[in-house]
Formats: sequence, C-alpha cells, structure tokens
Amino acid sequence: MREWASVGVSRTPATDYAPGMDAPPRRLFHLLPRSTLAALLAPTYAQSLSVDLEVAVERLEQALARPEALDAFVGGVAAALREARGPRTSEDDQLDRLSAGLQKRRGRVRAAPSTPGVAAAMVWLNLALGLAPESMRETLAGARGAALLEAGLRELGASLARDLLRP
Repeated sequence: MREWASVGVSRTPATDYAPGMDAPPRRLFHLLPRSTLAALLAPTYAQSLSVDLEVAVERLEQALARPEALDAFVGGVAAALREARGPRTSEDDQLDRLSAGLQKRRGRVRAAPSTPGVAAAMVWLNLALGLAPESMRETLAGARGAALLEAGLRELGASLARDLLRP
C-alpha cells in the first residue's frame, strides 16, 4: 500500500484515494489542471501563511506537481461537488456549471475560512515543499491529524465549489 500524502494515511488499494474519498471524475482533472488549481487555492494559502499572492501561486504549483497532492485537492473538490449535487442534477451538468464558473470567476475566488482542517492542509503542502518542520509530518500521520487533513481537503473543495458554482 502506498502512503497517502506522505503522512502515513493509508490509501485503499481499490481506489488509491484517501479513505472516504471516491475517485474524482476524469473530466475534473481536465477542468482543474495544476496551474488552475494553484491559482484557485492561492488566496487561501496567501492568507493562511501571510505571503504574497505571487509567492503563494509559485509554491502551490511546486507542491501540486506531486501527483498525490493534486489528487488529494481534486478529490476534495469532487467530494464537495457530490455533496452539493441535487437529485435532478447530473454529474455532467454540474461539471459544465463548474467550467462556466471557472471562466467567469477564476481570478475572483475568495480565501477559504480559516479552520483547523484548512491549516492542516496548508501544513501538508508546506511539508511537500520542505518548508514545515518534519515533526509536523508525525502530527499529520496520527489519527487526529489525518482526520483534520481529510476535513481540510473537503473544506477547501467545498469553498472552491461554492465560489465557482454560484449563479
């Protein structure tokens, strides 16, 4: 079994995604490539770590170059989309709305609210970049840290989905 996010959370062999997260639709990876996702997450990263927006985009692009990081954040968006989907909305219709929202609001996404889960996701990104102390890896590897990280990925995904799907 591979290690999820290099913090000790085991992925399930059937899906290779974090526990509780199904594989995202393939089309979502085309809608949210690394550069787009970095630009969307940059306001949150910049606010959380008090860095300039350009520095945030640069760091995020570097961190999201790791496949497990990109998979985790796209998985968080996919989970949020599944939760937001109504009974009469198809996955394709929702992804079409997301695509339209990306075209309209890509540069106007707000920072996600600061929560312990979002902070865990930001620490995890900094671990991938070598900017966080290694002791944080052990913290995120524990049951509570892994749960916070998963919650943070979902919260970030929900924040992005909310901003991009609003009318």
